[in-house]
Amino acid sequence: MVYQRIRDLREDADMKQRDVAEYLHCSQQVYSNYELGQRDIPTAVLIALAELHHTNVDYLLGLTTVRSFYADLK
Repeated sequence: MVYQRIRDLREDADMKQRDVAEYLHCSQQVYSNYELGQRDIPTAVLIALAELHHTNVDYLLGLTTVRSFYADLK
């Protein structure tokens, strides 16, 4: 589920894989492998993706359907 969610969030933001890869300081191929599920996503990258898309890691992992960013809930 995480792989489809990060792709959907990227597409919803009208971003290219290259854009997200630059944000994450990795190559476009590495990011593509994350979206395809061909490479495990490190915790630090999950956190960075949650921050980029203003959501939470639980949403990315499919543990919740609530997209709210935790900082917004304070």
